[in-house]
Amino acid sequence: MKSKKDSKTYLESGVDLVKAKILKESIKDIAESSFNQNVISGPGAFGGVFNHDDSGDDYLVSSTDGVGTKLRIANLLNSHFTVGESIVNHCINDILPAGARPLFFLDYIGANGFDADKVQEIVKGISYACKQANCVLLGGETASMPDTYNNEDYDLVGFIVGKVKKVNYLSPSKTKAGDLILGLPSNGLHTNGYSLVRNIFDTENNPDNLNELVPNTYQKLGEILLLPHKSYLSDLSPILKKINGLSHITGGGFFKNIPRSIDENLSAEIELSSWKTPPIYDFIQDQGNVDLDEMYRVFNMGIGMAVIINPDKFDEIKKQLPDSILIGKLVENFNEKNNVKLIGL
Repeated sequence: MKSKKDSKTYLESGVDLVKAKILKESIKDIAESSFNQNVISGPGAFGGVFNHDDSGDDYLVSSTDGVGTKLRIANLLNSHFTVGESIVNHCINDILPAGARPLFFLDYIGANGFDADKVQEIVKGISYACKQANCVLLGGETASMPDTYNNEDYDLVGFIVGKVKKVNYLSPSKTKAGDLILGLPSNGLHTNGYSLVRNIFDTENNPDNLNELVPNTYQKLGEILLLPHKSYLSDLSPILKKINGLSHITGGGFFKNIPRSIDENLSAEIELSSWKTPPIYDFIQDQGNVDLDEMYRVFNMGIGMAVIINPDKFDEIKKQLPDSILIGKLVENFNEKNNVKLIGL
């Protein structure tokens, strides 16, 4: 196992969240120059919302994303099914905050050259997750690019389209001060923070570290890292009409993602003592000597989806989401727009 002399950060691992935010803001401005009157919500939301038919009852909701460097772990362990699952489930979770259910999915796989067994395993994972969600794998692209990707490297990207009844669209304007925040447990790291983890455990040079047993679990590090990104579709479908908002806790953690789903005049208070952080995060923090604030800015820390509800619906929603945890509430802005306070940090 790698020595933990220095404190590891996402920036040191090659991911600059500040630069990424600045770039995304500039891209957002460019994208918005193409907008017309049919755009309900564009870049910045979890999914883009489009009014394709003024006389119709539905909005279309779309999203696209990648699996990131979780793919490097898949390559090292020669196990690719769960990254196929992960890209579908990630995209599903990104249209759920609009109240949408998936219609169809498309994938992109780019590689140096194609290993038929590997590609088939990836697509089997994609197809399996689509079938679980009653979503059609409508098509995709496989691109052989030997001058772009090295050796066994590949990239995996997904694109999803869903729909939501206009009257059921979960606009951030539906949230209000006093709303409660329930957390739904995650299934490991999902698809975020892998560059930091790979740096901490030096997996490229010491892949045997992936066979290390994670303390207080019965699982190896590699097994936990390759767990599929959990889909919350089946849990949330029965209650989408009863809630005020959803936040998919992905890259950027609570700080970045909760503000995407709440009114701009609100802030969120999250009580960190309300749930127990899974052992994998303790292991990562210990081995990398990672600052706790950095951990909460990179990882989901055990909460994969935040559900925002009226207080008077708590008992009803809790019965339908028995694994949910009351983790916080919305309040009037206490500092700046869409601030998030992690109590106990």
